[in-house]
Amino acid sequence: MVARYSLVVLLALFLIGCRPATPIPAAASSPVIEATATAEAPTASPDYAALIRNAQYQLGTPDSLQVVQLANGKYERGAPGDPDYASIKLTDFVAAGDLNSDGTNEIAALVSENYGGSGVFVFLAIFTTTNGTPVFLTSSMVDDRPQLNALAIRNNEIYLDAVIHGMNDPMCCPTLHVTRNYHLVDDQLDTTHYETFTPDGKPRTITIDSPADGTEVLSSVHIKGSLAIAPFENTLAYSIKDGAGVELARGAVSVTAAEPGGPGTFDTTILLGKILSNTVVFIEIQDISAADGSLLGMDSVELVVK
Repeated sequence: MVARYSLVVLLALFLIGCRPATPIPAAASSPVIEATATAEAPTASPDYAALIRNAQYQLGTPDSLQVVQLANGKYERGAPGDPDYASIKLTDFVAAGDLNSDGTNEIAALVSENYGGSGVFVFLAIFTTTNGTPVFLTSSMVDDRPQLNALAIRNNEIYLDAVIHGMNDPMCCPTLHVTRNYHLVDDQLDTTHYETFTPDGKPRTITIDSPADGTEVLSSVHIKGSLAIAPFENTLAYSIKDGAGVELARGAVSVTAAEPGGPGTFDTTILLGKILSNTVVFIEIQDISAADGSLLGMDSVELVVK
């Protein structure tokens, strides 16, 4: 009887030991990955700096028309001390963008010119492209030995940030921090906005709020705007210019400001005089230094006289 009981116990223990302690979980199903179409590789942007490193460039300093061929961003003629010496160099400041709303990018570049003396004259040069080949269009001088900070094209305009020579600066050492905006009119550069900065870094910003560019006007135009720093005796100047930059008229604009040198506004009507119909004119609102007559700040608007 004892032997039979012992045999039953042993058999029960054997069956329990053969059963798993916990159920084995079902294998998780693998996630289904759907095949997707391979995205097309993005089109490579043109290397505009490389594109103009071997372009033809028209010298800006000589009085006569002279076109030179850049090679790897440089052109040299003669040796220092020679009467005809020239050293032309493309700087690292190159930008691309559409300046005339034709859907094609123009190229802006800062180019230095040296003719053997201490002067290193920097020009803002504009190139267009024809069948992928860069073609020089126009240029405008920036300064002699400026400190270059930034160059960009945005909203169909060129933006330049530099330190140039003030009226009393020695030629070695420019101190006047400026920003300029340029646009392209009839393949020529024209300044649309200009700012200088106070010694403590505040910009002398002038902003024309109305009318907008392209507005059609008759014999007069009502101009409103604001400025960050009220001018001497709360008086700005206006200048009316044609598309070639020829000044047609000039006058004064009164500023309203709560305190001298504080923010201000202007609201005035300018008579346009006898300007032919369908003529494009540019009106500049300017802050002119009472000390030396230099330009401290400017904003402009493009109008069509009907």
